[in-house]
Amino acid sequence: MPLDLSRYSVEEIRKHFLSQENSISPYSLTRLQRDSREGVRKIYQQLKKRQEKEKEERQRVESMLNLERVLWNSGVLKIAGADEVGVGPLAGPLVAAAVVFPPNPFILGVDDSKRLAPEMRQQLAQIIREEAVGIGIGLVDVAQIDQLNVYQAGILAMRRAVENLPSRPDHLLLDAREIPGLSIPQSNVFKGDSICFSIAAASIIAKTCRDQLMIELDGPYPQYGFARNKGYCTPEHQKAIQRHGPSTIHRKSFTFIQELCGEYSDLFYRLREKALRLDSAKAIDAFEKEFVGVRSQLSPRERRKIKLLLARFWNRVQLSELR
Repeated sequence: MPLDLSRYSVEEIRKHFLSQENSISPYSLTRLQRDSREGVRKIYQQLKKRQEKEKEERQRVESMLNLERVLWNSGVLKIAGADEVGVGPLAGPLVAAAVVFPPNPFILGVDDSKRLAPEMRQQLAQIIREEAVGIGIGLVDVAQIDQLNVYQAGILAMRRAVENLPSRPDHLLLDAREIPGLSIPQSNVFKGDSICFSIAAASIIAKTCRDQLMIELDGPYPQYGFARNKGYCTPEHQKAIQRHGPSTIHRKSFTFIQELCGEYSDLFYRLREKALRLDSAKAIDAFEKEFVGVRSQLSPRERRKIKLLLARFWNRVQLSELR
């Protein structure tokens, strides 16, 4: 569009400029800003905000590549970021991914997979697969999760993901943990899926892979709603477990599964129902005294669960008082 904006209506200008994916030139922005029409100046404000957001996003992604750049500059070229997803769900496998990029990749939007909408995760996963020079996936099934415990299963999944890369990496970047037994140098990065580009990319690949697996498992197990809840502990999923019992892909070693299936004592369930109705510091204090009087009748795991409920309610009361 020629920059003689007076020849065009506000609606034509809006359709032209706001539909552009590329950044608007400073010259075009100045012309929009100087237009006498209020509608055009509003378009200018929208474009200005969009440019500021784009700049912030570029700076965020640049900062996420800091650790990789240190390694690349020191001659370490094949860097794999690895992360696992599916630690918390009540059902389904645990999935990890390892991703290796060529030096200096740049993909806007890459972030911790938990922060991204499903549509954005899918789009980014496709771009990551196109840009990466290597991707490995590691799965640990429910039987192994129940046998090992979920923490060790997560480490095993990441180990398998690294071993499934097309070639051996020179260095591993991991989210606040290490994989024992590997001869590859490793760096554990606190909150790595939020601040490290390669780890965040791995979390996106792992999350989209696991989500797809859970959608496929919805077919043989339609009563649990896996396509919607992905195996996580939603109210819908809890009710389905209580109604139908756990399936073969539920993590039966999880104490919450056992709780939902009625494997605890009648006293525990009575106390839990009371605890769920607590609504004040005075009520919590009275409940604690009751709990102390009967705690010897509860199993160790039942006592732990009641204590966790009490701690959660005390935190909630304290937060409400601060507000």
